[in-house]
Amino acid sequence: MLRVAVLDDYQDVALSLADWASLGRDCDVVRFGHNLGSEDEAARELSGFDVLCLMRERMPLPSSLIERLPSLKLVVVTGARVRTIDMEAAVARGITVCHTYAGESAHATPELAWGLILSLARFIPSEDRRVRAGGWQETIGTVLGGKTLGLVGLGKLGSRMVTIAKAFGMNVIAWSQNLTDERAAEVGVRRVDKKTLFQEADVVSLHLILSERSRHIVAADDLALMKPGALLINTSRGPLVDETALLEALNAGRIRAGLDVFEIEPLPADHPLRSAPNTVLTPHLGYVTEGAYAAFYRDTVENIKAWREGKPIRVLAAPNTKEKP
Repeated sequence: MLRVAVLDDYQDVALSLADWASLGRDCDVVRFGHNLGSEDEAARELSGFDVLCLMRERMPLPSSLIERLPSLKLVVVTGARVRTIDMEAAVARGITVCHTYAGESAHATPELAWGLILSLARFIPSEDRRVRAGGWQETIGTVLGGKTLGLVGLGKLGSRMVTIAKAFGMNVIAWSQNLTDERAAEVGVRRVDKKTLFQEADVVSLHLILSERSRHIVAADDLALMKPGALLINTSRGPLVDETALLEALNAGRIRAGLDVFEIEPLPADHPLRSAPNTVLTPHLGYVTEGAYAAFYRDTVENIKAWREGKPIRVLAAPNTKEKP
């Protein structure tokens, strides 16, 4: 019997979005609807499984955990890249790691970013709560037309923000450590330095990959440069922003923030961001769409089938193979 664990299926949809039965009667598929929040819990719950199906980076697989999973032979992670699996440790243990395609993620995350921007600009969540409680309007919103959007990162997701911003009549500026004038011109934005971006932008939206170079790339000094009441949007990774400095700026009422990602996920129940003013918070919904999930789980089942047949596909790492992702 092949035992397969489907992790972090918060919405209880994984088993309905793909043909898991096609894996055969000798395959036992078990879903986990909650996050295994500690390594000890993960080791205890997963020690008897041959295959782990990870939802993006919700549960890391460091070498210390891999060594505590003696039955593990295959890991399938949704999405095209992952930075939370120790690939060397997996290969050393004879474990194959495969990925899925990104599905709708390239569109879904920028669309959510605009949802956060509009929610903050027009105070939609707080006014919704007020109406439901029997009250009426108390806030005064701002329009986006004529304002400036500052993009930190102008890759695949950042560049998708540009067309939408221009549809609203916004000016767009951009900065990243590697951004060139040629790339900015190609996308139709003005490249500026980091200081100018935080000084001029009415909305700052982050679209960077997390690495040691980009960790806390938005620091206290950057937040201090922002206009009073400016919006900070993060749909990329929580650690891009110095959380302590962000909380200070929010509590002081200097800026507002729309956050879909956090330093620790799921966000602890007592985390100060949950009660911070001037925020709209969502629980890492950027890639969470029906189309993306259907593609994720379809590819996951295909990956398991191919691996069982001895011909793994979409390989990120594997013993004795030269196949590339």
